[in-house]
Amino acid sequence: MHTLPLILTDCWLFRGLDTQEISAVLGCIAAQQHTYPKHSFIFHAGDCVTRAGIVVRGELHIVREDIWGNRIIQAVCRPADLFGEVFACLPDHTADVSVVATQDTEILFLDMQHLLTTCSNGCRFHNQLIHNYITVLAQKNRMLSSKIRHCTQRTTRSKVLSYLSEQAMVAGSTTFRIPLNRQQLADYLSVDRSALSAELSRLQTEGKLRFHRNQFTLLASAEGSGE
Repeated sequence: MHTLPLILTDCWLFRGLDTQEISAVLGCIAAQQHTYPKHSFIFHAGDCVTRAGIVVRGELHIVREDIWGNRIIQAVCRPADLFGEVFACLPDHTADVSVVATQDTEILFLDMQHLLTTCSNGCRFHNQLIHNYITVLAQKNRMLSSKIRHCTQRTTRSKVLSYLSEQAMVAGSTTFRIPLNRQQLADYLSVDRSALSAELSRLQTEGKLRFHRNQFTLLASAEGSGE
């Protein structure tokens, strides 16, 4: 527990606060820590969510399923990532996604009503937290826009190249690793896994890219390959 404030310095919600300030504010916002084993659900679609969470250790997937069981990975959360904050701020609405641990995972839960209401103790960190929270929402909106851009491409090839192009730009290199395995990438892009694997093989055969597991290298002229 004593290492928790250090971990949280990487979380955007606590940006601008040092470890001592974070320790002081955790009690103010009624933070509680819990551990979940791999494959367990933090909450299901249809649940009423009352607290936001921050991943302290492990990994989560935020997933959406339709009535036929088709699953889409909406986001992957790793240490210092915040999740569930929108649902926690809307007590009259239930979650429309599920959150599942893909590893043994430790989570710090935050009471959003405490966080968004200036405390009676006059805690001087509250305004910073609220400002940071707005920044987090803006960042997540940008990430959702990226996902929409990838998924609204007309073909599987275009979706794959759109995603890989963005990952290369984020990495600052044409050789990079992606954080998703094949099934996760297929879910994220809303394509069939076999269609994804076939398209990746075609792109490699055509000399558009090279890959080994999660490592990719984009080669010349890949950007003009959308069909």
